[in-house]
Amino acid sequence: MILKSLFTSQARVKLLTIFLLNPEEEFFIRELTRRLDEQINSIRRELDNLKKIGLLRSRVKNRHKYYVVNPKFALFHELRSIIIKTTDQNQHITDAIRKMGEVDFVLLSGYFIKKQKEVDLLVVGNVKKEELEVYLERESGAEQPVRFTVLSREDFLYRIKCNDRFTKEVVTDPDNLITYNALENALG
Repeated sequence: MILKSLFTSQARVKLLTIFLLNPEEEFFIRELTRRLDEQINSIRRELDNLKKIGLLRSRVKNRHKYYVVNPKFALFHELRSIIIKTTDQNQHITDAIRKMGEVDFVLLSGYFIKKQKEVDLLVVGNVKKEELEVYLERESGAEQPVRFTVLSREDFLYRIKCNDRFTKEVVTDPDNLITYNALENALG
C-alpha cells in the first residue's frame, strides 16, 4: 500500500483511513481497537499524535473519550483525497464508466465521498445515460438512486468558460474527487 510507505505506522494508516472516510463519525478507543484489529497502546499513541497535530478532536461522553476528525485541519481535504484514492474503492467505477464511451472527465461526489451533495457523479463525454444508470444501480447498492449528470465535452467547456454556477461549484469543491481528467489543458 502506498500509504504504508508514506506513513510508517500501520495503526496510523488505519486510523487515518477510518477517520477520513467517515468524517462525521465519532469513535472511542476500544471501538477502534476492535474495528482495526490493533493493540490499544498503539491506537492510543497514534490518536494522541493525530490530536497533537490538530487532525483529531476529542470529547468525553458517558465516561468514554470520543475522537472525531477536525474538518478545519489545514490538510484535511488533501489527506482525505489521498486516502480515498489509495483505498481504490472508486477506481473500478471510474474504469467502468470510461469503457462506456468516449469519456473526458469523471468527478465523484455525494454518495461516493459519503457526503450530502447536489450530485453524486459528473461525467463529461459521450456515454449512454441508460447504460450508466443501470450500471450505477447494480454497482452502488445505494438505497437511493445515484444522481448523475452527463455533459458533452463542448457543453462542459462552455459552462466552465461562462462560469456556470453548478459546474464551477462541483469542479472546485475540494471534497469532490476528480478521478479522471483528459481536459486538464482545456481547463487551464
